[in-house]
Amino acid sequence: MSVPMILRHHDIPDLDQLAVYREFGGFEAFRKVVATLKPGDVIQQVKDSGLRGRGGAGFPTGMKWSFCPNDLWPHYVVANADESEPGTFKDREILESNPFQFLEGLMIAAYAVQANVAYIYLRGEFWQIGLQLDKKIAELEQAGLLGDNLLNSGYNLRLYTHMGAGAYICGEETALLESLEGFLGQPRLRPPFPAVAGLYASPTVINNVETLANLPPILLNGPAWYRDFGTDKSPGMKIFCLSGCINSPGNYELPLGTTFRDLIYEYGGGIPEGRAVKGIMAAGASSYVIPVDEQVLDTPMDYESLVKLGASLGSASVIVLDETVNMAWLAHKTTDFFKHESCGKCTPCREGTYWMAHIYKRIETGKANPEDIDLLNSVARQIQNKCMCALGEFAIQPVLSTIQTFRTDYLKRIERRETMVEGRES
Repeated sequence: MSVPMILRHHDIPDLDQLAVYREFGGFEAFRKVVATLKPGDVIQQVKDSGLRGRGGAGFPTGMKWSFCPNDLWPHYVVANADESEPGTFKDREILESNPFQFLEGLMIAAYAVQANVAYIYLRGEFWQIGLQLDKKIAELEQAGLLGDNLLNSGYNLRLYTHMGAGAYICGEETALLESLEGFLGQPRLRPPFPAVAGLYASPTVINNVETLANLPPILLNGPAWYRDFGTDKSPGMKIFCLSGCINSPGNYELPLGTTFRDLIYEYGGGIPEGRAVKGIMAAGASSYVIPVDEQVLDTPMDYESLVKLGASLGSASVIVLDETVNMAWLAHKTTDFFKHESCGKCTPCREGTYWMAHIYKRIETGKANPEDIDLLNSVARQIQNKCMCALGEFAIQPVLSTIQTFRTDYLKRIERRETMVEGRES
């Protein structure tokens, strides 16, 4: 197993303390950036590293920064810490156990785009983390690492935390900006994109917590060093959130390109009672459900290989589903979640998730017939490619994929050829 770049607290006790973090090289990357590099040089190094966004889309980070125009000011940077995807719990561990590396990365990103103010948008349930981050930020100000004329460079920077109200939709970057400005958390029409007209209609960079935590080691050690990990098109390490039917769930930091088999059996300890893997959701609840065979288990987990399976890596929130899980039950659970979290702005999403949940309830209560499976598929197709943001697309991924590859599970529920205990066949 490679030495962790981000989950370093597994090897270094008390890394959440400023003195310990600095003892192990903390803020050396920020010092190097501010003292020796121009903002454009920082952006170029991040481009050269191949770092891709760790929040789900996998967009090249340096390229995202370069979209900020230099004739419109001020610039802002916002850290997306609204970790609300079921099956995703990596950002919370970073914020709790290695917060200064995340803050240093946020400071590097702010310098790169010459933002003097950066915000950390936290999901509403992270209020304790928010209080701790406020203390960490105050420590950095006292240490002279935040404030005015940093390192005699003339560069000024302030960081602020902002608590959300527990809405999944605010993980979408434009809904996050609306919420940060004090409005209802609903997506904006695009264009314009946040890089041009984001927070307060100013150019804004929005990056995930894990993305930002990758920046200090990249800037300290260089892009070539970073590319020694992972694959050519998906460089670096990635935190895989492993959950579901697994003996040892948790966060595992591994090179991109590690196979499902290695994650599940070498690191995750295999499946309880030696059962077989039936399906995998690679990106949390908003995933295409991949039917598993030996070839799938040997598939590298990177941004390119998952596309060949019709799926996406997303935030790498790997939910393992064993042979006892009924996929119709699973899709019902995810549909209920997205119905609850739909902001209601788009008619296809608002109405479509409601009617999908209604049909699933008919299936689960024994009031459906086989034709309802096709009706469910039709409703999902009416949502597809018709929404302002990705929530509608997320909602239909489990539905369409399970109907396509696990139709017999639906028929079992409709024909009541099985009894169910929390989705498990008996």
